[in-house]
Amino acid sequence: MLFIVMCTDKPSSLEMRIAVRSQHLAYLKTYEKQIKIAGPLLNNDGKSCGSLIILNVEDCAAAEGFAISDPYAKAGLFESVVIRAFKEVCSEGHMLM
Repeated sequence: MLFIVMCTDKPSSLEMRIAVRSQHLAYLKTYEKQIKIAGPLLNNDGKSCGSLIILNVEDCAAAEGFAISDPYAKAGLFESVVIRAFKEVCSEGHMLM
């Protein structure tokens, strides 16, 4: 099942994001087969201000476990984390239904 994990960084935390980035990317690598899409959210200046990950896992508990174990989360980068089930109906210009 697909889940969206949307994280918003705390204000003025870009330095922390940069410092932990390599650990975060290594963590994502361990979920490479379950991640459909992932990347930073950008503010109006084009700087990272959060993360968006679409993850294919068994249930919401697995998505929550993924989010809690992210090095960014462990470092205290996020102001908020929202996890929602997601139903894909269009991908890469093709309707799936």
